[in-house]
Amino acid sequence: MQREPQSFDRVLSSMCSEPHPLAREAAERFLATNPGDPGTYPTVTALEEEALATLGEIAGLENPSGYIASGGTEANVQAVRIARNRAETRTPNVVMPESAHFSFQKAAGVLGVDLRIVPTDERFRADLEAVRASVDADTALVVGVAGSTEYGRVDPIPALGEIARDAGAMLHVDAAWGGFVLPFSGDEWHFGHAAVDTMAIDPHKMGQAAVPAGGLLARSDDLLDELAVDTPYLESTSQATLTGTRSGAGVASAVAAMDELWPDGYREQYRRSQENAEWLAAELEQRDYDVVEPTLPLVAAEISGSTFEALREEGWRISRTARDELRVVCMPHVTREMLASFLEDLDRLERGASVPVASDG
Repeated sequence: MQREPQSFDRVLSSMCSEPHPLAREAAERFLATNPGDPGTYPTVTALEEEALATLGEIAGLENPSGYIASGGTEANVQAVRIARNRAETRTPNVVMPESAHFSFQKAAGVLGVDLRIVPTDERFRADLEAVRASVDADTALVVGVAGSTEYGRVDPIPALGEIARDAGAMLHVDAAWGGFVLPFSGDEWHFGHAAVDTMAIDPHKMGQAAVPAGGLLARSDDLLDELAVDTPYLESTSQATLTGTRSGAGVASAVAAMDELWPDGYREQYRRSQENAEWLAAELEQRDYDVVEPTLPLVAAEISGSTFEALREEGWRISRTARDELRVVCMPHVTREMLASFLEDLDRLERGASVPVASDG
């Protein structure tokens, strides 16, 4: 096979990015190791412990439990599984805002829990009154989003923690995308800010690790123990991960990226990405598009369906929100030059669309 992977030079909607060169190199070196078998592969097991320690530092949690997962979906499924297994009711439910990732719908279907989806407020954050009205004695988990997929919004995590605590439920924070920018944004989102029990945080998104390198963090070992099953034929006696065999590539690349970039490199990356998002939003507003304010490096704006499709035909990899807005994620590979080129194509296409068609008579 002589095919080459797609270039990132027109990718504007992905929440994954090109890995850091050191992360790429580390991934290749540890490709065939299996952290799911720590007795056989102790080096990558030690690297996973190092990765967890750094993720804990980023997320305000000393001595974290968890592991390097395949991504946010696995971490979210596992969080629901922990909550279900700890629940004392036979009919557990999960309460989450409509801005939460679709992986929770997968989790609910696989694990047989009731999913209660509540609306967001005018700022696209979880509506606290709707959450309070939805929790009850059967609520096992409340979900908060720290960097939503569509608008980059951060839910009021401390308040959600209070609601969960009062209901006797756990709180899970999905910071899969936001976790590597929020340390520099001033938001309250992590274990040190609120009564968070579990968290999804992905090095392979803004962390610049190679795919797959997600992260599941738990406040204590007993939470992770809810996932453990016996592994009698391995040198380790139990396993808490959802998958069995895992490539050490994700673990090694996460460590390499975080060792190189935390915290100063990520701080500079956040500054650059946020400035790009604010620049793009301002440029779109000057062109009279309705734009959602980018509180994190993600821009949403209303453009016509025909223009959106024409941009796709030009090779731009863009996507839409549920409200049909254009969605641009200013990932590390997204440069000001890329955005300027995108705007040039947008202007040209809009000019072409506004040219009247000559009549036959």
